[in-house]
Amino acid sequence: MKGFGVHTSMWTMSWDAAGAERAIAAAKTSGMDFIEIALLDPASTDAALGRRLLEQAELPAVCSLGLPEAVWASRNPDGAIDFLTLAVEKAAGLGAEALTGVTYGGIGERSGLPPTQAELDNVARVLEAVSGIAGKAGVAFGIEPVNRYETHLINTAAQGVAMIERVGSENLFLHLDTYHMNIEEKGAGNGIITAREHLRYIHLSESDRGTPGQGTCDWDEIFATLAAINFRGGLAMESFINMPPEIAHGLSVWRPVADSAEAVIGQGLPFLRGKAAQYGLI
Repeated sequence: MKGFGVHTSMWTMSWDAAGAERAIAAAKTSGMDFIEIALLDPASTDAALGRRLLEQAELPAVCSLGLPEAVWASRNPDGAIDFLTLAVEKAAGLGAEALTGVTYGGIGERSGLPPTQAELDNVARVLEAVSGIAGKAGVAFGIEPVNRYETHLINTAAQGVAMIERVGSENLFLHLDTYHMNIEEKGAGNGIITAREHLRYIHLSESDRGTPGQGTCDWDEIFATLAAINFRGGLAMESFINMPPEIAHGLSVWRPVADSAEAVIGQGLPFLRGKAAQYGLI
């Protein structure tokens, strides 16, 4: 998980043959170092096909997901372990370096109350079990704190670090996202510093999930702090252009966040690359 990558939501949220071919070709044309695959439906994923396409393109991959409601870890830990075990198998089959995202819960999982000890206990049990399974498969396993409107479980870098240190697995890492940090952290730099020991991956997403450089994220603070902690993990641009209704509902996205994928790639990608180069991250 090194260099500059892009989430497949830029072009597709369906990792079928057509979606895989389109996303891999576009990522390669854009000069990406890796691609992040939305592994929302592991059972339907043709890992052998995906691996063949990735190897032909010489493009490394990372997989990410959120848990379906039926297997939310907070209330169905056994179901979550089964679902994530299959996801790990598919990620390994694809040749992916990591499986990350909201691996501890659902996108849009909100109880209306702070997380209970029982919920956090269940989440910890799931993460401990699956991080071990992933480690044996050669797949790093990550958790991504997301904002209060998408989950009540883990919203900040500090909460993510606390969960990782509770679980105690060397294969478990923290994955931050600038969109969520812009809502939850007392400055993105503070969140990055808090996460530094465990931070291996970051989503570069604008404050409105649209085109980077055209919102309110403080990109100089973000990149300067990443440089200060000598960050050498994956930098993944994420902007949601293509979303199925259930994901749009969980993210509370009710309008287009950018004119097109071409606009985000054409304007946002050079902006982020420029900042990363300015601060010596690429």
